[in-house]
Amino acid sequence: MCGIAGLLNREAPADPEQLRAMVQRLAHRGPDGQGVWAGVADRRIGLAHSRLSIIDLAGGHQPMGNEDGDIQVVFNGEIFNHIELRAELIAQGHTFRTRSDTEVIVHLYEQLGEAFVDRLNGQFAIALWDGRRRRLVLARDRTGIRPLFFTWAPQGLAFASEVKALLALPEVPRALDVGALGETFTYWAPLPGRTVFQGIEALPPGQLMVVDAQALDMRASVRTHRYWDWDFGDGNGRGNGHTQRSAADLADELRELLIDAVRLQLRADVPVGAYLSGGLDSSIVTTLIQHFTDTPLRTFSLTFDDAEFDESAQQAELVAHLGTTHSSLRCSRADIAEAFADTVWHTEAPVLRTAPTPMMLLARHVRASGFKVVLTGEGADEVFGGYDLFKEARIRRFMARQPGSTARPQLIDRLYPYLRHSPAAARVLARRFFAEGAEHADAPHFGHHPRWQTTQRIWQFFSPEARQQLGNWDHLAAIEAHLPGAHAQWQPLQRDQYIEAHTLMSGYLLSSQGDRMAMAASIEGRFPFLDHRVIEFGNRLPPRYKLMGLTEKYLLKRSVSGLLPEGIRTRTKQPYRAPDSACFFGQGRPLDWVAELLSPPRLSDTGLFDAQAVGKLMAKCAQGRAIGFGDNMAFVGVLSTMLLHDQFIRPQPQAS
Repeated sequence: MCGIAGLLNREAPADPEQLRAMVQRLAHRGPDGQGVWAGVADRRIGLAHSRLSIIDLAGGHQPMGNEDGDIQVVFNGEIFNHIELRAELIAQGHTFRTRSDTEVIVHLYEQLGEAFVDRLNGQFAIALWDGRRRRLVLARDRTGIRPLFFTWAPQGLAFASEVKALLALPEVPRALDVGALGETFTYWAPLPGRTVFQGIEALPPGQLMVVDAQALDMRASVRTHRYWDWDFGDGNGRGNGHTQRSAADLADELRELLIDAVRLQLRADVPVGAYLSGGLDSSIVTTLIQHFTDTPLRTFSLTFDDAEFDESAQQAELVAHLGTTHSSLRCSRADIAEAFADTVWHTEAPVLRTAPTPMMLLARHVRASGFKVVLTGEGADEVFGGYDLFKEARIRRFMARQPGSTARPQLIDRLYPYLRHSPAAARVLARRFFAEGAEHADAPHFGHHPRWQTTQRIWQFFSPEARQQLGNWDHLAAIEAHLPGAHAQWQPLQRDQYIEAHTLMSGYLLSSQGDRMAMAASIEGRFPFLDHRVIEFGNRLPPRYKLMGLTEKYLLKRSVSGLLPEGIRTRTKQPYRAPDSACFFGQGRPLDWVAELLSPPRLSDTGLFDAQAVGKLMAKCAQGRAIGFGDNMAFVGVLSTMLLHDQFIRPQPQAS
């Protein structure tokens, strides 16, 4: 795993010192070395790289070029099928100087041009300079595991793995985008392509961008196309044979596919570990490593002082079952509060829960244990229908068909058994809440209404000026504009999955809680469930094989029957969570740094939040009365936004 950066200027030569300044901001992503390349035939282009050496430790330095030097690449990520691709390219006459997966990208582009991305099985952000055609190619992996940002500055195009590298350039303005904050306080992250920084964009997942350096107006020359997306076909699995096959047969195929995905993602020239949460998904990954590979199994987990969040009993059960070498990190509320500012520095975005912080602390523990790579279970819920949201949406659609029924709302009681303060506990309020948006029961975004409704409560803390900037923005119309035309023929669960994958998963789980927290400790996370072959298999399944009644991940659970302890295999999904607002208060008052950051003068300085409303929320949190999702998300969202402004926007005092 690495960090990349680059410049493509309109006229001036790319400044190597600027490139070094950019890549220095990414040293945590790649502490094992740095490299800078400036164009010769065209001096306007420059590429930079910070390296976390995992494959070909001696020969994988970047930027890397072909024999003539007219193709140059910097690359963040891993190409898991690089061995197979290398063999094909050698058979086609290509010559290799290294064993690195980066050189495979160089020669694959020579062979296939822009279609090279279609052959890659991996997680990546790639910047490739084609000196023959004088064009820059930027590409991002299918699901958005690895980040890639860019901005059009007066000098030209600048791009990097993280926003902080772009802000190393003095000509890049520093300002938060209120519209993107409004999206974050709705969907948990800005919609694909947008960031919370004005003028800075993100290349969306599964997209490739080409810039013609010969054009008089480079910005107008940009071509962007989506080379891959989640596709559910006709919505019924017809035409792919799945509807005619038994569940047992499909479960066998899925197990073999997962075994192969795990084997590929274990490829490395350094030791590889795995996260073990105690839930189904990480348990599957660790079990497949133990039973079907030769890799020594080293596992890591989080435990919490708060029993509501702790899964140490399930972790211990699987550790005993597998006989793995295991260590855990206990995380307290004080630990979260102490590290939360570092979390925001690395996420470069507001967060609505503290859950990323323990993941960063765990990554530090992994690094201190001598590991650079871990496999995790992310993606299984999106691919195989594991979230409460999917079950909740099914119940809500069932209720909407007979709104007068008194029996149907009783199904709500089956939701959230793991929550101390479940939103389903108060029957009358729960029925009213889950009936919201019933008039949109046939809309593609219906399943997400309760979450967005709860999240948008944060809007009440915006200042009048910020609310005026947001205007009459319609969050439902905005999400519909991002849906492909084919969504009309998909089943409701498939629509729910698509939106989940393109909002919460790519914008938050794989970013703020995934890549950024691991890379903060120079750790590479890998995600076998997000192998695109696994996703495509899941997308071809009829919905009943994902959500069978209210049993989530039906086929996935069946595929590992006999491999896991039954208590873990059949356990109801319990999402990973951590203590939220309670971390920042003690003895009935906020921590000193929290009180200062959320003081009326500081809130007024940003112009983003209403000081009186935030003050009332703080008082509620201090009294221990902020027990619901809405209050906790609002507090953490406001606090993290203020930290973001403090770290990236607010002028810093000059040293004397």
